[in-house]
Amino acid sequence: MVVRCFHRSGVFTLLRILVVFLGLLSLLFAGCGKDNVAVVDFERVVKIEKPSSNQTASPVLRVAVAAMISPKETFVSYRDLLTYIGHKIGRETEFIQRKTYREVNELLGMGRIDIAFICSGPYAAGRKQYGLELLAVPQIQGAHDYRSYLIVKNDAFRSIEDLKGRVFAFTDPESNTGRLVPSFWLERMGERPESFFGRLIYTYSHDNSIRAVARGLVDGASVDSLIWDYYNRRNPVLTGSTRVIRQSEPYPVPPVVASRVLGKNDRDRISRALVSMHTDQEGRRILNHLGFDRFILPPEDWFENLVRIEKMLATLAEKEHAVQKP
Repeated sequence: MVVRCFHRSGVFTLLRILVVFLGLLSLLFAGCGKDNVAVVDFERVVKIEKPSSNQTASPVLRVAVAAMISPKETFVSYRDLLTYIGHKIGRETEFIQRKTYREVNELLGMGRIDIAFICSGPYAAGRKQYGLELLAVPQIQGAHDYRSYLIVKNDAFRSIEDLKGRVFAFTDPESNTGRLVPSFWLERMGERPESFFGRLIYTYSHDNSIRAVARGLVDGASVDSLIWDYYNRRNPVLTGSTRVIRQSEPYPVPPVVASRVLGKNDRDRISRALVSMHTDQEGRRILNHLGFDRFILPPEDWFENLVRIEKMLATLAEKEHAVQKP
């Protein structure tokens, strides 16, 4: 099987990389107008082109991995898994990425992506809107849940209250651990992120948020515990200068989903390939590389606590919008 990754052609020179880096720093410290929100993407040099707009039937299985980790890291981590899936079902695979979780959900809804590895929050919020079909979830170190970690670098910060007026990093607007959970914590304090923090930035991946904290570019961030723990085991230099000062309740591990446009027979075959891959040598090798024990079939009600948080925050936003109307 062949995994095809869409990258923008061309080679970045040292000067261009320097310009990009300086541009990112300017975004970080300049903010974004009156909303006091900046966008930072530390992997901006890795460009993924749009998939073909050709809507005709194709033997190619189009697979997306949401940007829970940065594009380069995602491709390195998942390419063997995509090849394995393609081999098991007799299909060539195309690797597709997008910057935001919402873009991946929208493409799934349109049938322009067949399956995707997505965050739990976007699945809980978008399963009905975009017609997402649950295929499997990974089991990791004997567990099938994860948490949001509130991380900092400065020893003076010991609670979320200490971050008032500081620079804080969210990952993605739709991220459960990277935005919804800390927003929920603040709501219970009678606060909103936009007014509580001095400045907000979006990094669009959890490893970027960890780097931002480790380098002192932001004072704090909320990140996926699975990704922080993974790097803490594999690359402790990255996490070594960060500290976890708060953890959320457990949430279901991010799932593998399919578009309803993909035929049920193909969905079932992919699900079976994932759930059984721990039973063969190559499957176990790939799972070990990803830090997974195996894939399992979860019940739908695992994600109900995420739906409740989404609804609560949406209701709060609607109330604030109504108050602000002239």
